[in-house]
Amino acid sequence: MSIPIITGLMSYGMSGRIFHAPFLTTNPGFKFKAVVERHEKKAGLRYPDVISFDSIDELLNDDEIELVIVNTPNDTHFDFTLKALNAGKHVLLEKPAAATSAEVKIMFDTAKKLNRHLMLYQNRRWDSGFLQVKEIIESGELGQLIEVYFRMDRYKRALSPKSFKETASTPANGLVYDLGAHLIDNAIALFGKPVSFTKTTGIYREGSEVPDYFNYHLSYPNQLNVYLTSGLLIAEILPGFAIHGTLGSFLKERCDVQEAQLDAGILPTDEGYGIEPVGCEGKLVIMDFDNQRNVTYMKAPKGDYNGLFEAVYHTIRNNALYPITEEHIAWQLELLEA
Repeated sequence: MSIPIITGLMSYGMSGRIFHAPFLTTNPGFKFKAVVERHEKKAGLRYPDVISFDSIDELLNDDEIELVIVNTPNDTHFDFTLKALNAGKHVLLEKPAAATSAEVKIMFDTAKKLNRHLMLYQNRRWDSGFLQVKEIIESGELGQLIEVYFRMDRYKRALSPKSFKETASTPANGLVYDLGAHLIDNAIALFGKPVSFTKTTGIYREGSEVPDYFNYHLSYPNQLNVYLTSGLLIAEILPGFAIHGTLGSFLKERCDVQEAQLDAGILPTDEGYGIEPVGCEGKLVIMDFDNQRNVTYMKAPKGDYNGLFEAVYHTIRNNALYPITEEHIAWQLELLEA
């Protein structure tokens, strides 16, 4: 990588600090030039060479910046993405892309009209567990797939201090647009668009205005059923991945360590980054011709969100096809807004 992409970050909150800045400063394909910090100036404590702007307009008026990461609250994604595209910037946009399919189409149409790249930050495609599930499914060891379960559960009684997630009148609110965007993208990445789907939501936390539980049943060709579930009052965490086929099953807990490591200051280039601890091995059960169970415990590959940033680099510099396509996002929004 000979020409780094000059990059600006719209916010240095949790996502900016954990999911973006560590990669922009360790991947030679990027130069982290500036960030928007309206109140406290925290980025400079760790990145003294980074400019801290007071407003998004100042960031977008910097002609040297080529790529802008839109990592602001969900209800701002549509307006801020259009603003960045019209300022001549490529955009890496956090999920959910927007509140509606109509908004997503406008954003992608604008990007194409201006010859800019609009890319969605769906980092969970590079989780260790998802990478292992992808390998197992593609190996064909399980035979014809019957059921696939993806879960992301929490136990959080308290409402989030981030009001955009908890207010019914705010677009793109609630657990569906939060963790649902991850789970739906995982399903789409593996299986494409479902033939049909049903969606169930519920509100269980005291004082909540928005869904804090959901389940999707996605139907695919060849009788494949995919179930996506998440809840904020699930006391006993179930396997995050469970795949059942005609020849066997695979079960896996969600053990990806990247978020916790990045939060603790570990860098993507540090030894041990992205490697799951002992005890998190996936369980592969294959039935032999005598109906005997053959059980193997398998270590997951290294998780590495840097794979997403590599894709961003090659999309901008080499005009490569970004793996999370416009079609993928359109299908995702169809399920989110249903």
